[in-house]
Amino acid sequence: MSIDVAHHVTQLCTFCVDDLLFGVDLNVVQEVIRLQDITPVPLAPTVVEGLINLRGQIVTAIDMRKRMGLLPQSNRAAAINIVVRHEDGILSLLVDDIGDVVDVDQSAFEMPPATLAPASRVLIDGVYKLESRLLLLLNTQRAVRVDPQSTVQRYDHGQQ
Repeated sequence: MSIDVAHHVTQLCTFCVDDLLFGVDLNVVQEVIRLQDITPVPLAPTVVEGLINLRGQIVTAIDMRKRMGLLPQSNRAAAINIVVRHEDGILSLLVDDIGDVVDVDQSAFEMPPATLAPASRVLIDGVYKLESRLLLLLNTQRAVRVDPQSTVQRYDHGQQ
């Protein structure tokens, strides 16, 4: 069996947040599950939506909309948990919708566009050009990093 090093293919689990298509390395994804009951954590950083109980294991749920400075999802019940393995254990990324597993060729990889919002740009390692849209490669290590010193500022959810 020969390996063509010039065309290294990577499998990515894709998901949507707002109108953006993201991908994470399939090797870091433990599972994908529907929205679970979330227990809020007092004094937690804004991006921490709360804790979920995953078959007896307590998992921190990070809201990717808040992580990227986006407005909340209008239909919260439709959110999806992507459970990812991290150096400190497992965490859940709350996303709008799950996509497919796609094979991407490393030769199609490009640096992130300068037009990305700063809050999103630091989370993106690069992009892949697909036939109809861009696939943003999410750096899960940076996406789940939460500053414990950040102040508590819960999103207002549109109330004035």
